[in-house]
Amino acid sequence: MTIDLPPFRPRFPWWGSDLQTIANRLRRVPTSLAPHASERLRFPLPDGTGDTLLASLDRPATPARGKPLVVLIHGLTGAEGSLYLLTLSRLLLDRGLRVLRLNLRGAGPSRALCSQHYYAGRSQDFRMLLSVLPDELVRDGLMAVGYSLGGAMLLKYLGEEGNATPLRAAATVCAPIDLAATCRTMLRPRNRVYHRYILDTMKVEATGEGAVVSAAEKGAILDARTIWDYDHVFIAPRYGFAGAEDYYERCRPTRFMADIRIPTLVLAALDDPWIPGALYRSYDWRCNPSLVPLLPAQGGHVGFHGKDSRHPWSDLAVARFLDHD
Repeated sequence: MTIDLPPFRPRFPWWGSDLQTIANRLRRVPTSLAPHASERLRFPLPDGTGDTLLASLDRPATPARGKPLVVLIHGLTGAEGSLYLLTLSRLLLDRGLRVLRLNLRGAGPSRALCSQHYYAGRSQDFRMLLSVLPDELVRDGLMAVGYSLGGAMLLKYLGEEGNATPLRAAATVCAPIDLAATCRTMLRPRNRVYHRYILDTMKVEATGEGAVVSAAEKGAILDARTIWDYDHVFIAPRYGFAGAEDYYERCRPTRFMADIRIPTLVLAALDDPWIPGALYRSYDWRCNPSLVPLLPAQGGHVGFHGKDSRHPWSDLAVARFLDHD
């Protein structure tokens, strides 16, 4: 499959990978989706934990008949209100599609309703969500888009399910397809500010209202000096891994990508300051014709603020890919 889209060219003033990456924090973009309508949905998870995921269902002002529901999955420390979810939602809504912006377990508004926590390998939560979606939402089909950590989880899920998934197409944007290599990159001195911001936000998430953590776990979380430490002393022992390296290896998306059986766009910038471009260059894309790599040289991490449109270039690529299905 080819995507008929002009090559990505950054627009002023977002030149370079770092400015592309932080633009989502600096740009003034309307967060309202009007004239489209949004409503709150609750999804109690059928796993005995009592945890409930919250999501925002966005309905287009002018619906297109027969179009699938598109589920959007945020990245690490994100939520339904993350700017990258809102911009893609608006583009899809303007084209008549319904959108479900999901808050992962313990993220954003779901935090107060969840005792447990999301992580890159928690594909079972997404599987459960799909199983409890009402018929009214899924009768015209399902698609999904995952960003960053949410994209890694989505790739793992797709490989686990193969032909059994109810999704008919999917896309990921800037997914860390090797978790250990991505963590090592985040720990580089040049990423010190990014790392500190993300780690501090992870600590707030993990200990926020609704979280059930022991005194020892809370102490370990607050004492963690790196993301690797956080995963090693909290996520790994809490969720059945021998340590951070075991967690990263067992949940690494490249272990699962060869088994994906639906059309899946894998979009990433090769200058991403968080995820090494070499991971994407070295992967053997020929091993699975269901995977469609789209790897521009520039774009940063979930940036893609280009010259040709006020919509992020990644939004245009994803929307065009999903429209091909």
